[in-house]
Amino acid sequence: MMAMYATYFTTLTVRIHHALGTSAYDFGLYDQGIWLLSQGRSPFVTLMGRNLFGDHSSFILILLVPLYWLFSSTATLLVVQSIVIALGGIPVYLYTRRRLSSDAMGAAMVAVYLLHPAVSWTNLENYHPDSFLPLLIGFALYGALERKWRLFAGAVILALLVKEDVALMLVPIGVWVALHRDIKRGLMVVIGSVVTMAVFIFVVMKNFTGVTFRNSWRIPFGGFGGLVQTTFRRPWKVVSYLASDNRPFYLWQMLAPTGLVFLIGPEIVLTAVLALAVNIVSTFWYQYHIQYHYSIVAVPAIIIGTAYAIGRAPKPTRNLLMSLVFVSSLVTAYLWAPLPGGRSQITQWHTDHPSVAAADELFALIPDTAAISAYHPLTAQLGRRVEIYAFPNPFVRSLYGPDVFASGDRLPQADSVEYVMLPTTLIGEPADVWEAARSQFAEVKSNAWWILYQRIP
Repeated sequence: MMAMYATYFTTLTVRIHHALGTSAYDFGLYDQGIWLLSQGRSPFVTLMGRNLFGDHSSFILILLVPLYWLFSSTATLLVVQSIVIALGGIPVYLYTRRRLSSDAMGAAMVAVYLLHPAVSWTNLENYHPDSFLPLLIGFALYGALERKWRLFAGAVILALLVKEDVALMLVPIGVWVALHRDIKRGLMVVIGSVVTMAVFIFVVMKNFTGVTFRNSWRIPFGGFGGLVQTTFRRPWKVVSYLASDNRPFYLWQMLAPTGLVFLIGPEIVLTAVLALAVNIVSTFWYQYHIQYHYSIVAVPAIIIGTAYAIGRAPKPTRNLLMSLVFVSSLVTAYLWAPLPGGRSQITQWHTDHPSVAAADELFALIPDTAAISAYHPLTAQLGRRVEIYAFPNPFVRSLYGPDVFASGDRLPQADSVEYVMLPTTLIGEPADVWEAARSQFAEVKSNAWWILYQRIP
């Protein structure tokens, strides 16, 4: 099942990529950053104007550098992503088989994991280092539950290298370990996770960008202090907020694939409470919609926690409970997952579309070392270079730099851009930006879809 999943989503995502369905955010920036590391350069990603590790503390990406020495395909990250997400089924299988003394139930729970809507949607959202978390959080839970402490420690350390906020999962896991397995190890995980998160945010990321925390705007009621005050002084406003914009439905989508069987023994699923709570409280629309990568971190706890709960039930009822979980996962996958035959289908991208061949024709005319600015879907194909910008950057700042939402000023790098590649039709602000810069460039070649310009000496 894992091989089938990895094969299907590798084929699908690579096709989408080669059909110009990926972008600077959130694919090109990772591809450029890792490529720079593979060349022995500082990973300052010009697609976003920040150091790769100043955006998120995803030091796990360093492990992918050797792949860039071996493979030249710009789709490498998508292949890795599909494989590691599929491998998240391994700890699910190992624990379920052990807990329920059944190979068949172990395999069934792997299917439940692979069918979870948050898993497949994450796989289709360009590329994110979060794709490592089902495997690593899964092994952390398996190690904790089975007292395999070396495996547990290794999984925790690697998970901390995926992203600064993974502590939201590891702290509750550490609390559970302290209460139910080993108080010393549990406290070490709690303290270590909090300290690591603080160091990454307030030291490492600040050193790279000069900005301590860029996402305070995602906290409602004016920030953390405002949220706390409103909770105590006007709790009805907080309740109304949490009930708004389909937030309860998001929670239902995350939990319904288990048939709510985990309620028999919810303590492992509760280790996901902080991660889910942060998503639901956030003002950022993406965080409380299952189609985005913010949700996948909670999936291992939900799936493994369900196996744990079934293990608490009397043996004669376990087959019935597993059947309920399996049927629930099939129904919810049909309703909400982007899988073949389901209701939630993605936009079809085809590599034989004429715009793709037209783009490839002009890509061949751009030197590998040239500094370029290009329409954002094109940057994912051209990111393996020192200097590349998603138009209208650097002629006008847009989603660029430590303060992501700063806009309007002209960046100094505009004078170093050698090539610009744009669609034949521009409208709105991009058209105005190009009209102002157009006189500095001459057309190299054009076709029905794209135009390539080169700076006039």
